[in-house]
Amino acid sequence: MNAPLPLCATVTVRPATGRDLSRWDAFVATCPEATFFHRFAWREIYESIFNHRTHYLLAERAGEVVGILPIVEMRSLLFGHSLSSLPFAVYGGAAATDAASVSSLHAAALALGKELGVRNLELRNRVTREPVWPKQDLYVTFRRELAADAEANLLAIPRKQRAMVRKAIGRQLRCEIDARTDRFFALYADNQHRHGTPPQSRRYFDALRELFGDDCEIAVVLSPQGKPVSGVLSFYFRDEVLPYYAGDVAEARELAANDFKYWDLMRRACERGLKVFDYGRSKRGTGSFDFKKNWGFEPEPLSYEHFVFKGDSIPEHNPANPKYRTAIEIWRRLPRPVVNSIGPMLARYLG
Repeated sequence: MNAPLPLCATVTVRPATGRDLSRWDAFVATCPEATFFHRFAWREIYESIFNHRTHYLLAERAGEVVGILPIVEMRSLLFGHSLSSLPFAVYGGAAATDAASVSSLHAAALALGKELGVRNLELRNRVTREPVWPKQDLYVTFRRELAADAEANLLAIPRKQRAMVRKAIGRQLRCEIDARTDRFFALYADNQHRHGTPPQSRRYFDALRELFGDDCEIAVVLSPQGKPVSGVLSFYFRDEVLPYYAGDVAEARELAANDFKYWDLMRRACERGLKVFDYGRSKRGTGSFDFKKNWGFEPEPLSYEHFVFKGDSIPEHNPANPKYRTAIEIWRRLPRPVVNSIGPMLARYLG
C-alpha cells in the first residue's frame, strides 16, 4: 500500500496535456467527487464538435494527482465570454482529494478568468464549495440507490406511477439497444422541436458513441407495430447509470412509452448489478421535475456557483427566462429541416 501524501506538501496546478490522459482518467475512476463528465474524452467533444477552447487544470502534490478541474471557454455575440465547468453537463467543478487541492484549483481558475477577461466563471458543483459566491438555485438532481432485485425496484415506485409502468408493460412495447444514432436522433429532434429548443447535431451523438463506447448506450422503444416511439441515451459510470438525452413522438404519452423506457433501463441496470439510478437534472417547476418526483425520487439541490468578473449579476441563459419566451414560440413554428440545420449552430452556446 502506498503511503498517504503529506498534506503539508505544496499543491501545484498546471494545464493538462494529452500526455496526462491516462493519469487524469485513472484519478476520475477512483475519486468519489468525480463524475462521468470529468472524463478526459469530453475535451475532444468540446473542441472538435463545439469548437470551444478548453482549459483542463491538473493539481499535483509530490508528483501525484490530487485534483482536476475541467473548464470550457465559451465566446458568443449573444451570451458573451465566459468560463464553465462544465457546459452541456449536469455536474462539473473540481474533483479532488482534499480541500487544499480544491482551493488551489479555484485560485488557478480565477487567475485564468482574469487573464482571459471573461465575464464570469461557473462551477456546476453538486455541493456548495464557495459559500460567498453567487449561486443559481434553479436546478436539482434526482438520484436513488437501486435494490438488488428488479421487482423490489418496481415496488419502490409510488402506486400511481407503478400502475403506469405496469400498463406500459402490458401494451407489448419492446426496447432495442441501438449501435447507431439514426432512430434515436429522429426522436430526439422531434422532441426538441416541440419544446422550442435548438437540437444538438447528430454528429455530436455519433461522437459520444465513438468516444465512450459501451459507456454510452442508446435504447429505443418500439410500438407493437414496430414503430420507434421513444428513446434514451444513457451514460454508465462506475456503478451508476444516467439517462441523459431523451426523445419521443407525440403518441408516446398515450402508449406510456416514456414510462416503459425508464423502467426498462432501471431493470437492466439492476440486472447488471449497478447501485445508483441517476435521473439527472431538472428545473424546478417543470414537467420533468414532476415526472421524476412521481417515480419516488427526491430532489437534491445543485450548487451552481458563479464568480462574476464583470457586471453585478450572474447570467440567466435558460428557457425559464421570460425574455426567451417569444424566441421559443417562433422556433416551434419553423420547419423541421430548418431547425435541424441551424439548430446545432445555436445549441453549441446553450450549455
